[in-house]
Amino acid sequence: MSNALLSIQIIPKIKGGDDVIPYVDEAIKVIADSGVNFEVHPMETTMEGELSELLDIVKKLNERMIEIGCSGAISQVKISYKPEGIKMSDLTRKYR
Repeated sequence: MSNALLSIQIIPKIKGGDDVIPYVDEAIKVIADSGVNFEVHPMETTMEGELSELLDIVKKLNERMIEIGCSGAISQVKISYKPEGIKMSDLTRKYR
């Protein structure tokens, strides 16, 4: 069972005027390829899984930004950790 939710907004540092969407798309691909449950939202993406696995994905996201030509990246991260288990639906059920 998942013990953490992690939301991330990655901000790639790119040349002025370049479109960030292809970089964000690549970040979402890294998340999708990881196999964790996730949801893309307008300002961030939320993942569900084991805390250590999610933190490893954050590391891979930042490394991938450099691999594809960014000079750096800023990651804004929010974590909800519950050792007994947590799911995205636990927090959103009443709104759906």
